Amino acid sequence: QVQVEESGGGLVLAGASLRLSCAASKRTASNNGVGWFRQAPGKEREFVSSISWNGGSTDYADAVKDRFSISRDRTRNTVFLQMNSLKADDTAVYYCAVSRSAYASRRAGEYNYWGQGTQVTVSS
Repeated sequence: QVQVEESGGGLVLAGASLRLSCAASKRTASNNGVGWFRQAPGKEREFVSSISWNGGSTDYADAVKDRFSISRDRTRNTVFLQMNSLKADDTAVYYCAVSRSAYASRRAGEYNYWGQGTQVTVSS
């Protein structure tokens, strides 16, 4: 069992930045892809970004491309999501998930370990 914990959320003004962290409890998770998803009130969960096991492959939703950046530190079993130029539409609970494989995808079903989420609220 892998425990996943997100941190770094908060309340910010539009245009500000936040850095989310995702820590996994087991070193084996460093060999798996990791994804970030988000769910806004009244909306379905949506894909935000993902990164492969070695960081060599990354993917972003169109809504966050050029504003968000994903990275990982395998030595600390941690994945980061740097969020810049935040907008009110980015307000959501952000979830981190560990993939079943070394590579990540946009499909939530490909992930078998999920965190509890961290709230990001962007005020305009």
